[in-house]
Amino acid sequence: MHFLLRTIGAILRRFRRNESGGPTVEFVLLFTPFIVLPVTGFEMGLLMTRHAMLERGLDMAIREVRLNTGEEISETDMKRMICNAAGILPECMTNVRLEMRTLNMRHVGNQSTNSIPRSASCTNLNQPFLPARNFENGAANQMMIVRACGVFKPMLIPGVGVAYQLNQGPQGRYRLVATSAFVMEPL
Repeated sequence: MHFLLRTIGAILRRFRRNESGGPTVEFVLLFTPFIVLPVTGFEMGLLMTRHAMLERGLDMAIREVRLNTGEEISETDMKRMICNAAGILPECMTNVRLEMRTLNMRHVGNQSTNSIPRSASCTNLNQPFLPARNFENGAANQMMIVRACGVFKPMLIPGVGVAYQLNQGPQGRYRLVATSAFVMEPL
């Protein structure tokens, strides 16, 4: 037993004195943060760009719906308008889910029948053909709330940096939600 401890001690002393792997250890320790920071910055920029484009697409579609109050609009048509205006959202027609409902301003509050749910209903990629949670057209001079929720895959490394911190749902995707309100123009 004493011989074994002395042998292990000699090996460890020789290992400690050997400096041939010093630069490799420094490289491994410093390289990782210097790669994670740019990847995180790029991912955050892409996330913010996607969110801004989802907001823009929703605003452009709402403008079209608000000014054409005589026409009924379907969820598919509204989603197509959002995706055409958004531009860079990948697989937009399958990744975005809409919710549009009327809101009576005289009856608001948590106990009201027209209260808006806190969480947005996002696309379930396992069941991509689910209908919108609540999609109804409004009449002239009615207050409308529209919410679009999209699920998107992180661009570069899903489990590193900001992609690790995102509230990732199924299949490693994050949610982006855009909400807007408008009043239908009178005829």
